[in-house]
Amino acid sequence: MQELIKEAFCDALVIGGGIAGCEAALNLANNGFKVLLAEKDLSIGGKMILLSKVFPTLDCSACITTPKISEVSRHPGITTFTGSEVKSILRSAEDNFEVRLVKNPRYVIDEDCTGCLLCEEACPVIVHDQYQMDLVGRKAAYIPFSIASPRIAAIDIDNCTLCGACEKACPTNCIDFTQNTEEYHATVKTVVIATGFNLFDPLKIPRYGYGLYKNVITSMQMERQLAPTRPFNTILRPGDGKVPDKIAYVLCTGSRDVTLGNPICSQICCMYSIKQAQLLMGALPMADVTIYYINIRSFGKGFEEFYEQAKGMGVNFIKGKIGRISEKENGNMMLRYEDINEGIVKESEHDMVVLSVGVLANQDVTAFFPNDELKLDPFRFVYQADSFASPARTSIPGVFVAGTASGPMDIPDSILSAGAASSEAMSYLIQKK
Repeated sequence: MQELIKEAFCDALVIGGGIAGCEAALNLANNGFKVLLAEKDLSIGGKMILLSKVFPTLDCSACITTPKISEVSRHPGITTFTGSEVKSILRSAEDNFEVRLVKNPRYVIDEDCTGCLLCEEACPVIVHDQYQMDLVGRKAAYIPFSIASPRIAAIDIDNCTLCGACEKACPTNCIDFTQNTEEYHATVKTVVIATGFNLFDPLKIPRYGYGLYKNVITSMQMERQLAPTRPFNTILRPGDGKVPDKIAYVLCTGSRDVTLGNPICSQICCMYSIKQAQLLMGALPMADVTIYYINIRSFGKGFEEFYEQAKGMGVNFIKGKIGRISEKENGNMMLRYEDINEGIVKESEHDMVVLSVGVLANQDVTAFFPNDELKLDPFRFVYQADSFASPARTSIPGVFVAGTASGPMDIPDSILSAGAASSEAMSYLIQKK
């Protein structure tokens, strides 16, 4: 449900429309509380809706996420703001929170857009598609992806040439270039922070060659190639469009490295790399997949069995630290690494290298509370005041944290964390009555 209102009063504000934010919003709304859900992207669903499958069950990620985001979109107790940013949250005299929220223009009238894609077909401008991790292009007039919610077009005004082709093609005349940024104010009683995480930028490790060599990609780019809504019909290496025969994974890219400012384990990299390796063995039966690791941390339910299953399928695991990645004339990649078990330096040639990038804290949360101190832990995640008895509670009364905003975790743990945060928020709301 979308209500374009300048002033609002809600029981709860949920910041972030990923899987944790949607779960927390639904739990609150299903218990009779009015929820305002703010998402800075053009669609809710977060990173999970862009994944191929989930580990260790290999269930379809979109099949799990889509019903949940559809329920959020249709729920009468949830008002969703996409393409919106929370600018400030101030505690009022009544012990409520005054929220200032800015909605960025789509340059499309939401209520009139039918999602027909005629504007996208007519648009002559092609730019990198951020939802396909820049592997292919998209138009300046576009719907983010096929299962976006809401399925409403948007105009990339930074790249738009204002040629008017989309306006002429639109059957409902919903293109509106006069739209401006709109500011909304809401009063809420409690806040749930579910802002998620950022992925490590491998450009910070020049010796891996990301950004220099086209056949060095990130795990999220490989994830998009494996997803049902993938950019290509098969797995291709970006450099020349060749189907790769030998694929290498470099684990702990940006994790467990003090020199990069992130000494902790990201908890998901080992397992999503093993998941992708299994999917690659199915998509490319003749391919040779090698995973270079420091330690395999298969700590969750079914994780060790999933790891053993990958080894049984023929995935190669080499305990080694990558020193340098270089490119040969044919576009293949040479990996120079230390074989930890043998204690010697080796080199190996691969068609394509996938960097398993780690999880970093989302720094957006630091600006939400100008008059209150939202404490962060040493790794810049939201500080949990009592991580054992009340893991959702933060340093500000009435503010709770859900999902990976509090630290690295996988999807089931994020959903459990959202359940804890929504329960704590409901308890807080009941006490205030």
